[in-house]
Amino acid sequence: MTVPPRRPLTLRDVSEASGVSEMTVSRVLRDKGDVSEATRARVKAAAKRLGYVPNRIAGSLASSRVNLVAVVIPSLKNMVFPEVLSGISETLAGTGLQPVVGVTDYLPEREEEVLFEMLSWRPSGVIVAGLEHSEASRAMLVRAGCPVVEIMDTDGDPIDACVGISHRRAGRTMAEAILEQGYRRIGFLGTKMPLDHRARKRFEGFTATLARAGIEIADREFYSGGSALAKGREMTRTLMARSPDLDFLYYSNDMIGAGGVLELAAQGVEVPGRVGLAGFNGVELLDGLPRQLATMDACRREIGQRAAAIVAGRVTDPDLARAATEELTPRLAWGDTLRRR
Repeated sequence: MTVPPRRPLTLRDVSEASGVSEMTVSRVLRDKGDVSEATRARVKAAAKRLGYVPNRIAGSLASSRVNLVAVVIPSLKNMVFPEVLSGISETLAGTGLQPVVGVTDYLPEREEEVLFEMLSWRPSGVIVAGLEHSEASRAMLVRAGCPVVEIMDTDGDPIDACVGISHRRAGRTMAEAILEQGYRRIGFLGTKMPLDHRARKRFEGFTATLARAGIEIADREFYSGGSALAKGREMTRTLMARSPDLDFLYYSNDMIGAGGVLELAAQGVEVPGRVGLAGFNGVELLDGLPRQLATMDACRREIGQRAAAIVAGRVTDPDLARAATEELTPRLAWGDTLRRR
């Protein structure tokens, strides 16, 4: 059954919620006119709570939508997202829809700013990375009045449509493979995870699976900032100096994992016999490493393609039923750093 999107909010909604006139609301939201600070604060709080976004399309076009698809991602430095964007662009080609990209740097307040700006132009659809949003961002997405597709993750409750993988399942799958090969002294190297929700979920799935086998992470090393080969080398060197009896290193992404491959090769450590390694993402750029890192392909291009297809389909036929969660299955690539007995 078709569920029509919630209508975009109007000045009247904000007026009723804040208890002031529409004219006062307009003045506050345009930063015009003489309005008291108390009233200004009340109006802005009501607008944020409701998820109100102004309509920047003027005149007779004000009830229409532009042929843009807002794509909101955390980073362009992370090699994961350009491939997602490629999948989106490929699928939208020839549909008359154009993707426009906003970057949040993994910051909830930045996501609010990006969504506010993009939604004010009334895009035909929104594709946004992740399922975790601030209350203000979630309110704006709920009231967007167009298809909203959250991507990369399925471990949560989507606002509308959702395409991605279960990161908890990905963590479980990797832990099972490591345990099956007899590794027991396992170290973890990765990002500090308060804002990287998908890395946190993989870690949760990974550690829960180890715990069921009676094993705990033996040591761990965290970093902040961008992923890089140099950071991976440094972290690997630090962790192995502190815990030389580790027999496996699990990295939260392939880039720091590649640094681990290079560092252990420089130290003359036998891989995967003495120490095994695995990462996550299946980054093709790393195919030239002296040893191919064990990893999981996160289905990035396919996620982009499917998300764009949902938006394009519902723009073409508004009567289409809302898409359910589409969960893809990440593939384990054994590489040369995870032994197979």
